[in-house]
Amino acid sequence: MEILSEKDKELIRGSWESLGKNKIPHGIIMFSSSESRVLFVCGRLFELDPELLSLFHYNTNCGSSQDCLSSPEFLEHVTKVMLVVDAAVSHLDDLHSLEDFLLNLGRKHQTVGVSTQSFATVGEALLYMLQCSLGQAYTAPLRQAWLNMYSIVVAAMSRGWAKNGEDKAD
Repeated sequence: MEILSEKDKELIRGSWESLGKNKIPHGIIMFSSSESRVLFVCGRLFELDPELLSLFHYNTNCGSSQDCLSSPEFLEHVTKVMLVVDAAVSHLDDLHSLEDFLLNLGRKHQTVGVSTQSFATVGEALLYMLQCSLGQAYTAPLRQAWLNMYSIVVAAMSRGWAKNGEDKAD
């Protein structure tokens, strides 16, 4: 697993300090689309890949991002995503300690039909959420620091995803 620079860690921690205290609204920014701009000014994931809506099978049919936003199960998923981000930020000095957790997370995503390309889409949505939430504090070095961290997280999840696919082929 790669190691982040001290500057990257400082930038990530500083930017997450305020966002991490209010995870759900920031998480919803990542997932929601322009249809829900009445509730949230920014939104991205479902705009980038509307097909991802089909992966969410809850009591409330997620035919649109607005349907998902009204689902308690979907909000629980948003919370889980933000808790993974929070865990990564909390373990910046030892991301390796999250390896087993991230491998398992990748396996779970492979099992439910998420492609590894979707990990990149979530990364774009994460950066968009940071940009929307941080405004002028969102700088090129900050963006790169988050990209560096997210790349480490996704690399571990992708290894778990691939390993799960190999196990199924055996």
